[in-house]
Amino acid sequence: MTELLAPGTASGSDESLLDNAAWASLTGGHSSFAQGEDLVLRYPPDVSPFVAVAPGAGSCVWPELARLAGPGEVVALSGAAVDIATLPDDWHLVGSGEGVQLVATAALTSAPEPEAVLLGAPDVEEMLELVARTQPGPFLPRTYQLGTYLGIRQEGRLVAMAGERLHPRGWTEISAVCSDPAHRRRGLATRLVRAVAHGIRERGETPFMHAAATNVDAIRLYESIGFRLRRRTGFWAVRTPGAAVSA
Repeated sequence: MTELLAPGTASGSDESLLDNAAWASLTGGHSSFAQGEDLVLRYPPDVSPFVAVAPGAGSCVWPELARLAGPGEVVALSGAAVDIATLPDDWHLVGSGEGVQLVATAALTSAPEPEAVLLGAPDVEEMLELVARTQPGPFLPRTYQLGTYLGIRQEGRLVAMAGERLHPRGWTEISAVCSDPAHRRRGLATRLVRAVAHGIRERGETPFMHAAATNVDAIRLYESIGFRLRRRTGFWAVRTPGAAVSA
């Protein structure tokens, strides 16, 4: 389900790309990560769980997706191009939900964060541990390769982070925004969002974000610092037919 909430184009970027952001990313700024065929593309499984469907693919997408993912595998789908009503009978709908998409406006103040440190390969274990404690959304061992990730350390321990994920042309998604429960309500996550947004704008691109529609506190926060609610969208986890192949 997709519902447009506000018209307009941010900073001259083509906002329609965000209707199918994963596809626009895998055919745009993240084309080097793309795996797949004509109608379906995906990130490597240790980078991101997202699978993208070509605009207008319709029910033709399911056989190609089954070949790409393999038997008995769960894949994550979202965006306007997915018609979940055409899911074949031998597939299984594992889960579903509703999300929101937000885009930065001129009201968003972005600036470098003096306390932020650049995170990379040596920090992956700590990043995964922070994600496990805070559950901001999917984050895998090579997710950090999708863009810049910044963190804040307190007494040497990583307590907050935010980074870049989907990358349609002219846009970059801010994702993995989280702070340790013991360090919340100190503005750490907001400072990192502003810092990541600063880097995105320095490249001449526009920040955008996704959040679960049920996460009203986060949505309210992002709107208060200068993001605009653009649309609502469905997301689904589906399992391909057949038994999974054991490693």
